[in-house]
Amino acid sequence: MFKNLSNYSGVALLRFLVSLPYKVLIAIGYGLGLLASYIPTDRNRVVQKNLQLCFPELSDAEIDQLRKKHWRLLGRSMVEKSIIWLGSKKQLRDMIEVHSEVDLSDRKPRILVNMHFIGIEGSIILSALSEEKGWPRTSGFFQRMKNPFFNQKIIEWRNRFGGNSIDRQGNSLELIREIRKGSFIIIAPDIDLGLKDSTFVPFFDIQTNTITAVSRLAKITGAQVCMMITTLKKDEAGYLCSISKPLENFPTDDPQADTARLNQIFEKEIRLRPAEYYWVHKRFKNRPFNEASPY
Repeated sequence: MFKNLSNYSGVALLRFLVSLPYKVLIAIGYGLGLLASYIPTDRNRVVQKNLQLCFPELSDAEIDQLRKKHWRLLGRSMVEKSIIWLGSKKQLRDMIEVHSEVDLSDRKPRILVNMHFIGIEGSIILSALSEEKGWPRTSGFFQRMKNPFFNQKIIEWRNRFGGNSIDRQGNSLELIREIRKGSFIIIAPDIDLGLKDSTFVPFFDIQTNTITAVSRLAKITGAQVCMMITTLKKDEAGYLCSISKPLENFPTDDPQADTARLNQIFEKEIRLRPAEYYWVHKRFKNRPFNEASPY
């Protein structure tokens, strides 16, 4: 009973947050994020360790400043999920602007590589605008949550504009069919999802376990591969979802080389806006040659 009460209280909180003026919502998120930066949690330690590993040239004071800035932005992104999951098309359109270097209505087989910046879930804007823009539907893998109530709710919320969330456990054939149909296929490979179908390639000069799915799926389907990056606008008044031209000479016959190339693209983008990256992930938890985890 307590678990049900907690679940429905969480939904009620999201509905309250989505009703607030956007500027008020952002202020709440910034405050919560700043507060979280002072609490000695495991995730706070993960953030610090990741920053130390990736930016060894920074002093302790600079790392701490970057860590606090990250938490501030992470807090914002957490409360903005109320709009991502429950907001109207208008709210999403006001919050996220789309800029694409490819014709999104041409229905060519295309994989959109979505990085784990704080605006990652802003990709829902493609679903929200699909009907009026004549764009195909959006499909992508999702990782199951431990809470089955919110697992189902979030699938429903993400699919409310006609999107298609595909369980990443054993559903590659469904994703291949969606690619060949010309649906938007969104994959976020910059996270450690275990050793299966992965390889160790450099990321900030660290051998990092990374899935090879983008290269393999592009090879099987003949799909173009474009970067999709959703980041804060300069005035932080909202987000810009940028979709690049297709990567040239991608894929090759070497999935490991392709995956290493993607990691270098990720690193270049992260260095432009390091506080916006999701440093809360244990990106380096699996290590080659039985090395000890840094966490």
